[in-house]
Amino acid sequence: MATRLTDLVARFGGRLEGDPHIEVTRIAPLDRAEATDISFLSNSRLRARAAHSRAAALILAPQDEPEVAAAYDGARIVTPNPYAYFARTAQYLCGSGHAPAPGVHPSAVVHARARVHATAHVGPHVTVEAGAVIGPGAVIDAGCYVGRDASVGEDTHFFANVTFHARCTIGARGIVHSGAVIGGDGFGFALDDGVYIKIPQTGRVVIGADVDIGANTAIDRGALDDTVIEDGVKLDNLIQIGHNCRIGAHTAMAGCVGVAGSANIGRHCTFGGAAMVNGHIDIADDVHVTAGTLVSNSIAEPGRYTGFYPIAPNAEWERSAALVRNLSTLRGKIKALERAVKALGGGDAARTG
Repeated sequence: MATRLTDLVARFGGRLEGDPHIEVTRIAPLDRAEATDISFLSNSRLRARAAHSRAAALILAPQDEPEVAAAYDGARIVTPNPYAYFARTAQYLCGSGHAPAPGVHPSAVVHARARVHATAHVGPHVTVEAGAVIGPGAVIDAGCYVGRDASVGEDTHFFANVTFHARCTIGARGIVHSGAVIGGDGFGFALDDGVYIKIPQTGRVVIGADVDIGANTAIDRGALDDTVIEDGVKLDNLIQIGHNCRIGAHTAMAGCVGVAGSANIGRHCTFGGAAMVNGHIDIADDVHVTAGTLVSNSIAEPGRYTGFYPIAPNAEWERSAALVRNLSTLRGKIKALERAVKALGGGDAARTG
């Protein structure tokens, strides 16, 4: 679906240089863009590549525009954050004309006491249980399950085979990818004389607006209170969020992160891939945890945190590990030497006097 540059600027802002009536149909990389494409420059080191791009238009920052404009003949949208502008433009171009038709597929099973808005789309072999609410413009793709009394917000999209259990809620404009399980039981057991006794998980999962949840991610319902995912949270694939956790607004987690039960994570945090978070701890706002780090205790101050040993050749790593194991012994020996040196220094001072 072709879109004029003037319409993009009217929607997303920015300063347009060049023909406002140029039409673009898709976003493409600088070196592969063609005459109906729009591209973007977010890395100043690629100015030369941008200047020779065949794209119809470029999205770029004010500091890059003069140099690029000297050699580039196409139109330019100048904006302080080209990468964010690219993201919004890509959403708009990809979404135009691709929304599925409203209605309920004949093979879907929708309980008589469920409420599906007339503008929502419910695909083949979907199950919607009693009391569930599917909001305006929501898209529930093939094979999804929406449990009793669950609520799906306006324009939220469940890709195929999402499981959304009873009484869970998600706000507007959410995206949940295939295989995600929202509201499964938390891992709660009491030990009695060597035997595990299951604790009923009676809370919910409450998800805010504009939340993205990746494929095969699992978010467990609370044991008593709710598990809460606040507005704007972004979760990658294969993430585990334990019961009774709270993830603050606009926090982002990369693939394979694991968060144990009752962890309370602040706003605007980031977690690299395979980072692990212990249960029953608090993490402040604006904490950034690098990949593979184990967060075993609460973090009270914002900042960047790392807790892993850098990779090394195996033989070198073994030598380092041996040293680490013996640090306590070495520390004791060093303290003994310090005491001995101090005693020798004291004796010399007495003889000198």
